[in-house]
Amino acid sequence: MTTSTEPLEAILSRVAACKLCDPHLPHGCRPVVQADRGARILIAGQAPGRRVHDSGVPFDDPSGDRLRDWMGIDRGAFYDPNIVSILPMGFCYPGTGAHGDLPPRPECAPAWREAILEHLTSVELTLVVGGYAQRWHLSGSTTSVTEAVTHWRRTWPSVLPMPHPSPRNRVWLKRNPWFERDVVPRLRARVGTLV
Repeated sequence: MTTSTEPLEAILSRVAACKLCDPHLPHGCRPVVQADRGARILIAGQAPGRRVHDSGVPFDDPSGDRLRDWMGIDRGAFYDPNIVSILPMGFCYPGTGAHGDLPPRPECAPAWREAILEHLTSVELTLVVGGYAQRWHLSGSTTSVTEAVTHWRRTWPSVLPMPHPSPRNRVWLKRNPWFERDVVPRLRARVGTLV
């Protein structure tokens, strides 16, 4: 769908108009991404939730509140595309299943991801949030989220595998208090050098 010589702005315009997954999305297409070639931080997440679909603003929900807290930055810095690019594995809200939001649509990442990532040459820290993003960004990792996050030092300080910041994930955080105790302070310090 894209070519390596295509400017980022042109790719993002085509993303905004994308209808590739429309037949499979119960709430229709509304791609939600934030990208700029100057961004030094990349957040690779799963897919927008319902509230984000409604607002069109990435991480405009309690997950975003927690993620910004973990990063130690305010909304102004978080939503400045010159600082933070936000590129989920699926750009549109996939709908809800029996156990929460459905997985990101499989068509999205192959269609757009590499072409956008080629332009994000200033990124110094990639936050890889959740299993879908970890499988893509950690060389096809087949480990669990817990295992990937436990071994965060393997890719630090350029890549940090993270649990999802969703309020639904409080059981994981309770079972793994070391993440907020040991990793989050290092994350905040690292982000502080990039903002």
